Amino acid sequence: MASGTLQRVLTASILIPVVIAAIWWGPSWLVAILTAVVAILALLEFFALAARIGFHAYRLWTCVAAAGIVADQWYISLPPGVSLLGKPLDRAPKVAVEFVLFALVLGLAVIALGDRSSITNTLTSISISSAGLVCIVVPLSSVVRLHAVESIGPQLLLFTVVLVWAGDTAAYFVGRAFGRWKLAPHLSPGKTWEGAAANLLGALFVGSIFGYWTKIPPVHMLGMAAAGSIAGQIGDLFESAWKRSAGAKDSGTLLPGHGGMLDRIDALILAAPAVWYYFEWLVLKK
Repeated sequence: MASGTLQRVLTASILIPVVIAAIWWGPSWLVAILTAVVAILALLEFFALAARIGFHAYRLWTCVAAAGIVADQWYISLPPGVSLLGKPLDRAPKVAVEFVLFALVLGLAVIALGDRSSITNTLTSISISSAGLVCIVVPLSSVVRLHAVESIGPQLLLFTVVLVWAGDTAAYFVGRAFGRWKLAPHLSPGKTWEGAAANLLGALFVGSIFGYWTKIPPVHMLGMAAAGSIAGQIGDLFESAWKRSAGAKDSGTLLPGHGGMLDRIDALILAAPAVWYYFEWLVLKK
């Protein structure tokens, strides 16, 4: 086994049990904390890619806003009547994520107006900071909403994570063995239409298995699996575009054999909200 493949397998053998344990046994506040950590690590890698081409973000304030977005997703997902924060905070209004984004913009404006030393870079700094939150943190924060769904939240989040893993694995092996038609050679030369189809089929298989467990109608489980697979593959290619534009092969070196945190969660970033919104619009409110 090649050293790169061995590193990939060893890293996965450590991470997968940890992720499954956190999802299955961890409370929603722990999932929110872990999500915030992952989101900030991915955000910093995104900023590092941007810095390679001369774009520098307002890192500290944007990371604070990222933590605020995830915390707000957890807070608004608390069931009515649950008291975890004490009476003063429990009476606080549950604001939408848009309010956190407003606070971000307000903070960015204050920073930009007060930092005369880098006025020529103000536009790019605001753009990169905002792009990181909109393209990474906001969609990824949907995992908190999934986990907080009453009675079946852990199953839903585990389903989302597993469909991404299964789809990626199927695409990798089928693409290597049978791939002929390139999916997006200008972004990721190794990806093929055959691999993309295998990704979708792998996700549908996961949906059929989890359907028996969650008791959600099979048509909706397959619908969520398809939505998650397609959105996840788009997210994977989107991250490849970022790396290509920065002239980088990986987003970082945090995870041996896998690259950076952003490389590991690129598909989940868009798969999670796809599953969440399908569930909220078509299953939860049915």
